Amino acid sequence: MAQGAFTPPLKTMKRHSFSLFSSSFKMAARRRLKRVASSQPGFLSFKSPSDPTASDGSRRKRVNKNKKKNWNKYSDVNDVDEFLEDIRLQERTTGGLLSEKADESLFFLDLGQPEKPQVETPQADEGKKRKGKASRPLRIDLILKPDSLVPPPKDILAYQQPNAKKLRRIAQKVEQLAAKGVVPRKQKRLLNRRPVDRTVKKAVAEANNNPDRDYYDIWGQEPKVTADPWYLQQTGKKLVKRPEKLNEKPSVLPAVEVIAPGGSYNPDFFSHQALLQEAHQVEVQKKRQEDKLERQLAINKEDKATEETNLREQVEGLVEEENDDEELVPSKEDDEAALTAIAVTQKKTEKQIKKEKAEKLKEQQRLTSKRQTEQQQQLFQLRSIKASIRQQEEKTKSKQMQRRVKQEAQKAQPRRLGKLKFQAPDLDVQLSNELAGSLRQLKPEGSILKDRFKSFQKRNLIEPRERAKFKRKLKVKYVEKRAFKEIT
Repeated sequence: MAQGAFTPPLKTMKRHSFSLFSSSFKMAARRRLKRVASSQPGFLSFKSPSDPTASDGSRRKRVNKNKKKNWNKYSDVNDVDEFLEDIRLQERTTGGLLSEKADESLFFLDLGQPEKPQVETPQADEGKKRKGKASRPLRIDLILKPDSLVPPPKDILAYQQPNAKKLRRIAQKVEQLAAKGVVPRKQKRLLNRRPVDRTVKKAVAEANNNPDRDYYDIWGQEPKVTADPWYLQQTGKKLVKRPEKLNEKPSVLPAVEVIAPGGSYNPDFFSHQALLQEAHQVEVQKKRQEDKLERQLAINKEDKATEETNLREQVEGLVEEENDDEELVPSKEDDEAALTAIAVTQKKTEKQIKKEKAEKLKEQQRLTSKRQTEQQQQLFQLRSIKASIRQQEEKTKSKQMQRRVKQEAQKAQPRRLGKLKFQAPDLDVQLSNELAGSLRQLKPEGSILKDRFKSFQKRNLIEPRERAKFKRKLKVKYVEKRAFKEIT
């Protein structure tokens, strides 16, 4: 080698040789496809050749293709692309290659002008449907119709199922056993556990033409249960019966309450005054509750500490010590109580026991005779007893009526569902000088969202709530930085 010549490394030479081999292989494949396309005798083309003037015997220019810059420059693959595009066009328009189509689908026999049909009478044409433009599809349907006849690719993942082969084998086995009359073990156990009722006869299936059979709505919400109820109960497929309590409304109040006539934008004078009076009573009641709370929390001047009370508290311990010394001396009353306790603990004699038994028997006889005398006296008091019983019954009925009225009134009141009590919203009332003459001048009041929220609480649908209070857990720590200290 000459001095100063460049020698490429071995890896670069291998890569270059491999690229030359792959490119030459691709070109050979294209030439082979071109020869196959041109050699097909039955191939029918939709398009005419791009260069009809070119002769098959024209001599091609010889080019050195060892160089990479000549590969794309002198390689002609237009005829192969046209051939493949023609095949795609045939698949889109006809659904396949023309060479593979039958002659009946490509050609038809022309028999000349068809004869005109005979004109029929209007009486004979009444029962036939009119044919013509109405039978042809609409233009919008033709636009939306797909142009290509190539079927869409099949989505294989849509048909896949986990353990499909195993499930298919199990289903085939169940069908084979059912055809032979073999009952599965699980169903056989359920049938064996069923209590046998020999007295009940088998139900006879009703005929379809029986006019007295029950009416069944196929569009109903509840499905018709035709299986055995015991089997449904054991397999857990029986529907749970809905409790009647769930069908009752929690409150009898309407969902939307209409305000009094005095709340209109142009109300009557008397109705507006009645609404103002109602709002006044509400404010008065609130004022009374606030005053009552203030009175209960007020400090009594007499309870304030004075010098005398302070001195009494300081000397209180000294006085108690003197009293304790006096209590240490035993008294006569304590001695007598101790003697009686000792006497009681002593054992009774037989004479005392007999005496107590005789006194107890006399007391029982006396009570029995007294009870008999009272019963005899009640015979003469039947009229007064009947009157007292009648009064008691009337009193009981009146209490029952009051209790029933109270229960009916409680249905329209909000119940205590949570720890908070229901607070009625304020009445939206306009004063006499705030009334507007038209809807254009009316000022909006209240909030629809708050009104619906309070309505849910009043009708016992949700419990009374209040906005959550978020408290900061960690205290804020203030730190003076160096730059701030320099300024101050």
